[in-house]
Amino acid sequence: MRSDYGGSLVEQNVHFDMMNRAAIIYALISAALFGISTPAAKVLLGAVDPVVLAGLLYCGAGFGAAILRRVGSGASSDIREARLSRKDMPWLTGAIAAGGIAGPMLLMLGLAKTDGATASLLLTLEGAATALIAWFVFHENFDRRIALGMASLVLGAAILAWTGSPSLQGALGPLAIAGACIAWGLDNNLMRKVSLADPLQVVELKGMIAGPVNIALGLWAGGSLPAIPSLFIALVVGFLGYGVSLALFVAALRHLGAARTSAYFSAAPFFGAAVAVVALGYPLTGQLIAGGALMAIGIWLHLSEHHEHDHLHEPMTHTHSHTHDEHHQHAHSNKDPAGEPHTHVHTHAKLRHTHAHTPDMHHVHRH
Repeated sequence: MRSDYGGSLVEQNVHFDMMNRAAIIYALISAALFGISTPAAKVLLGAVDPVVLAGLLYCGAGFGAAILRRVGSGASSDIREARLSRKDMPWLTGAIAAGGIAGPMLLMLGLAKTDGATASLLLTLEGAATALIAWFVFHENFDRRIALGMASLVLGAAILAWTGSPSLQGALGPLAIAGACIAWGLDNNLMRKVSLADPLQVVELKGMIAGPVNIALGLWAGGSLPAIPSLFIALVVGFLGYGVSLALFVAALRHLGAARTSAYFSAAPFFGAAVAVVALGYPLTGQLIAGGALMAIGIWLHLSEHHEHDHLHEPMTHTHSHTHDEHHQHAHSNKDPAGEPHTHVHTHAKLRHTHAHTPDMHHVHRH
């Protein structure tokens, strides 16, 4: 048997800060990759049917993640990420159905009946939908600082999306786009439930299922596959902007929870606009500066959060890559891997203590 972790409260908080900062970096890189992919996808829309393009982007994510998983299969089994388990599949199936199939379908229906200005503004509802579902359905904790930070990020995204006076002539189109945002908000929360599993396996399955389904729907609706150069570019953009981005998003979810990860991800429109200014020659406008400033305020409000109180951990058994911090004080058999981090089935005993934390997968207590 090996000894348990015995760190002091200071060491616990240092460990938490390191993991929290890494997760924040993952979320912001995820947002940047997705934001950068948006201008590229807009260029492709001139040559590719929108629904078919959505399918190709998901296929690029799935194929890319599958390749990365196989290339990395030689990694030590001690530190390899945990595979998805049978109990994860209902959550992942729901996430794929909501975010990979229903979301794009509702978006395409809405875009066909809604002007571009209205559609752009409505799409900023995804962050708010994710947070509201996380807070009031899955009971992630939040306070006025977090709520104000999310409001600043959503308002900043709305300012960036403003392209003219929106019109609500006809309710079906706007309602469909709002429904797409709700579907993606549900997707983000369901993905949190499987975030302790290998992010690349999650992306692989989501891309391999959602991609072909969207392509089939696009072809059925009258679209066609693009020429080889456009098809290849779409797959590459999908790999980076959807695949790598989603893998980082899942890695952030396990440490930050759905609402906070989504808050950082809400900065994606700013990254996309910034790339458009630098790479495509778009003008630097007051709109971009104002939206970016509001997003910076929102991110700062989240970064400066300090949530600490006495809380109870109920017993749980699961598998994921971990080190022996205070939350992983368990005995090992001779069959368990040595070294840290490592992956194996382990049980968390009932524990009450006080330290700074976020609503990660080990802190799902009520407030």
